[in-house]
Amino acid sequence: MDPKLSNYQIFRGEPAEFRTPSGVKTSILSGHNRGIIQLGLLLLIATPVVRVIFSLLAFVRLKDYTYVIVTLIVLLGLIYSLIGGNF
Repeated sequence: MDPKLSNYQIFRGEPAEFRTPSGVKTSILSGHNRGIIQLGLLLLIATPVVRVIFSLLAFVRLKDYTYVIVTLIVLLGLIYSLIGGNF
């Protein structure tokens, strides 16, 4: 087998230091480039969640409770997809 080819039969997950935001922060402060990449990924994941939270606050302020309920359902779906699959 050619050593240049990847072996897709073996899965290698992220190292433990990149699995938590504090680990990413430590990696960035240590000067690792991969920590900066992980931070970018965290920001990309956080963007829709923050947008839905701001929408929820706007609908609460406008007292539009139909959209508050719909936005809460969307927010719960986002949160479940981020952390619910690990249970």
